[in-house]
Amino acid sequence: MKGLAFAMVVIFSVLLSLNNPRGESERAFLSVSSPSSQEPPVNLVSLASTKDFFMEMTDGEAQKNLDYDFYRDTCPEAETIVRDTMAQIYSQQKNVSAQLLRLFFHDCFIKGCDASVLLDDSNGNKNHSIEKQAVPNKSLKGFDKIDQIKEVLENVCPGVVSCADILALATRDGIVLADGPFYPVFTGRRDSTRSYPDEAMAEIPKPDDNITQTLRLFSLRGFSDRETVSLLGGHNIGKIGCEFIQARLNNFKGTGKPDPTVSPGFQNEMRIFCDDNGTRSSQNSQDWMSSQNSPAPAPSRGVLKERSSGRRGMPYFQQLSSSISSGRGFDTHYYQSLLKGRGLLFADQQLMANDRTARLVRAYASDDGSTFRMDFSRAMMKMSERRGLTGSEGQVRVHCSLPLQTS
Repeated sequence: MKGLAFAMVVIFSVLLSLNNPRGESERAFLSVSSPSSQEPPVNLVSLASTKDFFMEMTDGEAQKNLDYDFYRDTCPEAETIVRDTMAQIYSQQKNVSAQLLRLFFHDCFIKGCDASVLLDDSNGNKNHSIEKQAVPNKSLKGFDKIDQIKEVLENVCPGVVSCADILALATRDGIVLADGPFYPVFTGRRDSTRSYPDEAMAEIPKPDDNITQTLRLFSLRGFSDRETVSLLGGHNIGKIGCEFIQARLNNFKGTGKPDPTVSPGFQNEMRIFCDDNGTRSSQNSQDWMSSQNSPAPAPSRGVLKERSSGRRGMPYFQQLSSSISSGRGFDTHYYQSLLKGRGLLFADQQLMANDRTARLVRAYASDDGSTFRMDFSRAMMKMSERRGLTGSEGQVRVHCSLPLQTS
């Protein structure tokens, strides 16, 4: 019965997520690999092979002790509560989807999906460093949203639903609310009692990583080039914080100059969003003087409103909206921006610096988004199944920021 139920869920999720024809994607993906390449061809994924992929995940090591609808007996309303609470949050704060997607990624990338990134102390020791304090994690947001969902669940099913499962489910539901694809999420994760700040500091991909380093870090966690490129497509929602952009404008890799791969025109556009006066940043003493480039255009009313609100960042969709028509938020505009040399992060634009990943970018950008959505679904499911804690391992925290006190 479990296998039959899961098969039905998979078929439903694929049909729900892929509601557009593929158009040119088949031809694009069939020609992604050059004849001389030693790598196997990248073929378009069929509906049947997608189902096989999901079914195979039920037998892998990552899937051990996880189950679809794990709380069916202990907290039958768990997933409904997560979904409904996320809908309420999203109605008031649309950027929650991007916040939780990043939070989920940073959690699962280190030691698997165990909610260790949510901890305010490690193993009950408030003097021990925590993942939140690692530089790559200092700008994470959405912790309060997970706490909000946890509080509702604790009122209904005390001590039952783990914070790791809440984060996995809420992220998926947030993606769907942002018009992204649905994918099945297995549950039964347990929460870590300790945090891993050193690993987070060393192993979370950085915005200024080159393509070699990015692919290496993903490969160490079992992700192929194709899965890596599809996961990075998650940058198509939310905003890229200005703190990750300003170095490219003013002090790229400590040179005191902007990233030479960014065109002067695009530099000026980014300065409108992210420099304090539209021409140079006050946060770096080695700024690139605006007189060396053409004058930046005057900020639009929308940009001025963005600045005055204190929400300083730049979304891929907005910086492309004047030149590219995108029918949905979760489509191919991220990949189209890379083709135009308009990647906001150095690590993003580096996808065009490698023949293999550049071919994947072109392939994802070539259709209506259905191929990207399918691959993103598969990769997100794989990310969610990264080996964390299950069974008798770990614990179920009552408060997501604090481990249970054990006698």
